[in-house]
Amino acid sequence: MKNVIRLFVILVLISACKGIDKPDKPDNLLSKQEMVNVLIDLSLISSAKGVNKKTLENSLVSPKAFIYKKHHIDSLQFALSNQYYAYNSEVYSEILNQVSDSLNILKEIYQELENEELMKKVEEDSIKGKKLGDSLKLAKHKNKKKKPAKIL
Repeated sequence: MKNVIRLFVILVLISACKGIDKPDKPDNLLSKQEMVNVLIDLSLISSAKGVNKKTLENSLVSPKAFIYKKHHIDSLQFALSNQYYAYNSEVYSEILNQVSDSLNILKEIYQELENEELMKKVEEDSIKGKKLGDSLKLAKHKNKKKKPAKIL
C-alpha cells in the first residue's frame, strides 16, 4: 500500500512539473532595451523610497504608475514582458547585467558630481578664510546620513 501511495505522489509531482510551460510571447512585448530602461527606473525609485519615502510620496501619486506612464506602458504589459524574459534565463541575465552596468555608471557620475561640488565648497571656503577641515567635516557628516541604495 505504501508503494502505491509513493508512486501516486511521484506521478502527481511529475505531472505538476510538466504543467510549467513556456509563456507565450505577449503581443505588446517590451523590447530588451525598453525592459532595461523600465528596470533602471524601478531600481532608482526603489532606492529613492529608502532615502526619503515621505518626500517621494508627496511628489508622486504612485511611483510605479509614474514609471509606467513615463514609458507609455501599463502594469500588465510590464508583468507579461517580465515573465516572458524571466523564463529565458540567458536573455534575462543580459537584461539584468545591462541594468546593473547602467546603475553603476550613474553612481560613478553622481559621485564625480558630488566630489566636484565638494571641491568648489573647499575652494569657496578657502577664499572666505575658513579652514579646509571645516568643509571636509561637513561633507563627511552629510555622507554619514545617507543610507545605501537598494538595487533590484
